[in-house]
Amino acid sequence: MAKARLRLVAPATVKRTVVTPLRPKNAALRTREHLTADEVERLIEVAKGNRHGHRDALMILLAYRHGLRAVEVCDLRFEQIDFKAGNIHVRRRKSGTPATHPLTGRELRALRRHQRESEGSPFVFVSERGSPFTPAGFARMVERAAEQAKLGIKAHAHMLRHACGYALAKDGQDTRSIQGYLGHANIQNTTRYTALAPDRFKHFFRD
Repeated sequence: MAKARLRLVAPATVKRTVVTPLRPKNAALRTREHLTADEVERLIEVAKGNRHGHRDALMILLAYRHGLRAVEVCDLRFEQIDFKAGNIHVRRRKSGTPATHPLTGRELRALRRHQRESEGSPFVFVSERGSPFTPAGFARMVERAAEQAKLGIKAHAHMLRHACGYALAKDGQDTRSIQGYLGHANIQNTTRYTALAPDRFKHFFRD
């Protein structure tokens, strides 16, 4: 019996190149990448209403005052807090330069209260289960607070670090000092803040 000849059949499906949609640039999502001091205070006030309001408000305050990244806030340990001298020893990520910052009375009072209410963990900020707070959890908390505060812009946790740099530049601090405070390895990452601070030149021209 002769075998039937096989016939080539073209596939019914058409191959197409899958194009992954590109994420819009930050400039398209937000008009600026920093928060003002007033906006940070609004975030803090909103966070106080959370279930763990004192902890959440303190995290936002320290992130802003010391230019901490989300991972640096969550990795903060009580051994880095010198209550007697009133200092905080900041360990930086991304090859940043560590530094020692002074703590204000407001920060010290909040930290002492938080330490009394903590359960003995070496980490300053922990979850309900006693494990270290995660950067993702901190980011979500800040985003929720920003929505509730109705800031009018889409805010994220890293804007607290930018807010710190902006506040220092607005206060007239020189670029090198800001670089050291924020732990930037490259000063090019610091110059953005001096460019954002028009108030530094407010009294340059006098009528």
